[in-house]
Amino acid sequence: MRKIVECVPNFSEGRNEEVIQAIADAIRNTAGCTLLDVDPGKSTNRTVYTFVGSPEVIVDGAINAAKVARKLIDMRHHKGEHPRMGAMDVCPFVPVANVTMEECVELAKEFGRRAAEEIGVPVYLYEHASEKAYRKRLPDVRSGEYEGFKEKIYKPEWKPDFGPAEFVPEWGATAAGARFFLVAYNINILGTNNQAHRIALDLREAGRGEGEPGRLKETKGLGWWVDEYNMAQISMNLTNYKVTPPHIAFEEAKIEADKLKVGVAGSEIVGLIPLEAMLMAADYYIEKENLFIIDEEQKIRLVIERLGLNSVSKFDPKKRIIEYMIDEGNQEPLASLTLRGFIEEVAARSSAPGGGSASAAIAAIGAGLGAMVAKLTYGVRKFESVDVEMRRIIPPLHNAAQSLIPMVDADTNAFNDYMEAMRLPKDTDEQKAIRNEKMQDGLKKAIEVPLKTMRLGDAAWDAMVEVAKFGNIASKSDVEVGARALEMGIWGAYKNVLINMPGIQDEAFKKAKIGEAEAMVDKAKSKCEEVLKILADRS
Repeated sequence: MRKIVECVPNFSEGRNEEVIQAIADAIRNTAGCTLLDVDPGKSTNRTVYTFVGSPEVIVDGAINAAKVARKLIDMRHHKGEHPRMGAMDVCPFVPVANVTMEECVELAKEFGRRAAEEIGVPVYLYEHASEKAYRKRLPDVRSGEYEGFKEKIYKPEWKPDFGPAEFVPEWGATAAGARFFLVAYNINILGTNNQAHRIALDLREAGRGEGEPGRLKETKGLGWWVDEYNMAQISMNLTNYKVTPPHIAFEEAKIEADKLKVGVAGSEIVGLIPLEAMLMAADYYIEKENLFIIDEEQKIRLVIERLGLNSVSKFDPKKRIIEYMIDEGNQEPLASLTLRGFIEEVAARSSAPGGGSASAAIAAIGAGLGAMVAKLTYGVRKFESVDVEMRRIIPPLHNAAQSLIPMVDADTNAFNDYMEAMRLPKDTDEQKAIRNEKMQDGLKKAIEVPLKTMRLGDAAWDAMVEVAKFGNIASKSDVEVGARALEMGIWGAYKNVLINMPGIQDEAFKKAKIGEAEAMVDKAKSKCEEVLKILADRS
């Protein structure tokens, strides 16, 4: 799974188009970083940039942008309505996909170290990145603003976490932190701005004040009137969508609106939203309405309809969901080939793709055939008696097939770390030790890839047995081929686990992984035989 981090640096320049674009270009030209949005404000004299990338490259993008700002922004001449303390005022790192908050904390610290070393500016840590309670809140760190730092930075308690403990007039200071993704979310109310605000007060975490908290944690909100839409809105900032996601805010707003006898007319996402938040909403409505939807595109459509995200402007998933916006290039060159192309690649005079990639492809086809038969059985009138079984069977088979496809390329790439370790210097005993350690890590990673292929295939067996029991018997041969293919794919991956074991020096690792692999290959053989016997008995 690809790791995605969002970085949202705010720069103290919102009027000079050349400076704004120069900073944007610095981010845009950083390999691996995708610039998603540039939002300048003239009155605030501030521009917010939003870009994403992997943990390995995201700090590069932030540093490159800061270097341009160091050359082009002079805080001695800056004025604006928004509070600020530096040329690059804040630089938060936000986990989006498959990244922990702890990883983002380390990224904030890495940025601080590099900014101090490469640019020579003071950096403060805030939010989750700060270990000092009085320096966690950004308003506390920024208190006094740029002008105040002329004296503040020399106080012992306000010594920067990184960089010089002295005032840099052209720059000021920067706050780097780690925070959760903030979803800006508006709910449309067919009533007055007063009614919208009443609902906001009941829902937001701060509520109506001390002693009257609202129902939704990690939620800020207020009600206002929008002339452009000719209706009121509840404007919310969901500061941790895993605690209060948009769909829960929407459903709770509907409850409060019912009490006031006012209508709710959809909602809007302001800016971008992580795919996970959309899929959480899909799962909520699928369970609530007892629906059966497994295709991701259909899940997104369901959420758009249930939340009314097209109510004031078109919600285009490709432009609003972060993961869909990222230009990943071709992350799966083998899996993206035509079938003919893949076979020709396997048959070419080269060692890769080899048996591991072929095994993943074969296992995926096996699970896919099982999913196909289950889907062809589901929803057909004469098979309504087994709808419950098909609803239970289809997801694991569908997911196994989808999850196995990336393993085609993963297996070919499995030895990258090992080959890089082979190139390390080995002139001294210390270098030899480091090289050997890295080679061992690379070998272990190479073993984990086919082992993961085995695990993914293994997870499909119970559903495959159920397909044999309840699937349309007219598709008997498809299930038979599917079972054989799944068994063959697991067996092939098993052979790729074994072939890399002799080089492993960690005996405990070898014993554990071989034992796990042997259990799965034995299970595959017995489960395949079970499927074939069930089908034979049904004939």
